[in-house]
Amino acid sequence: MIVVTGATGNVGRPLTRALAEAGRQVTAVSRHAAAVPDGVRHLAADLTEPASLEPALAGAKALFLLLSGDLHAPGADPADIIGAAAAHGVRRVVLLSTQGVATRPFGATRIAMRALENVLRESGLEWAILRPGGFASNALWWAGSVRAQRAVAAPFGDIGVPVIDPADIAEVAAACLLDDRHTGGVYELTGPEVITPRGQVAAIAAALGSPVRFHDLTRDEAKAAMSRSMPAELAEDTLTILGSPNPAELRISPDVERVLGRAPRPFADWAARNIAAFR
Repeated sequence: MIVVTGATGNVGRPLTRALAEAGRQVTAVSRHAAAVPDGVRHLAADLTEPASLEPALAGAKALFLLLSGDLHAPGADPADIIGAAAAHGVRRVVLLSTQGVATRPFGATRIAMRALENVLRESGLEWAILRPGGFASNALWWAGSVRAQRAVAAPFGDIGVPVIDPADIAEVAAACLLDDRHTGGVYELTGPEVITPRGQVAAIAAALGSPVRFHDLTRDEAKAAMSRSMPAELAEDTLTILGSPNPAELRISPDVERVLGRAPRPFADWAARNIAAFR
């Protein structure tokens, strides 16, 4: 049995599907009830209360651990989840971490994530760590305004990073859960190209076959909007990276291709597959 947390999200959903299609027994965990692929068991649990996860861990051999936003907040202790997994006989944990642990190690959220990585390394379990950069799916924040106004408002319109398709993260996670060769691996996951927000909007417009206007937000405007759906500290960290990416954050990592044997998907591919959200 493999347990997938965050199973209804942009990474967890394709990961759950891939594992089920590979013939594995899967328990999909999310905070609320949700539809899952045929043959997959669903369990509602709140990761801020590790005891609620215990029914899913019973009999499980592997765990994909994706932290919800509130587990990134100061004072949260997600290490309890790793302890609970070990206590229930889980042998392998694949942790979705963040590129910033290596590229900007001194921010509060990255210090906490590095501490969690270290707990996992010292747990006695088999492990792999995934460190993605920005997600292509963050463009879904724009879906409402594209549908209503054919417009996008975002900060740093002409500053790009190599965003990654969550489907690629899911495929790498599946490989790490299923293949012993990836035990002890730390993988930095990026897309194949640096692309700006303005460039992302152009790709969405091309997939729509309709022009989409771009409006630059100030940093303060962007932080106010982002803080409605994530901790303010995480919003601040994210904006710092997006506004002033350092050379390490602009680097195209070879790790997706190293694991999957193919290049990561470009943003335009993500936009074409998800264009229904913008129509």
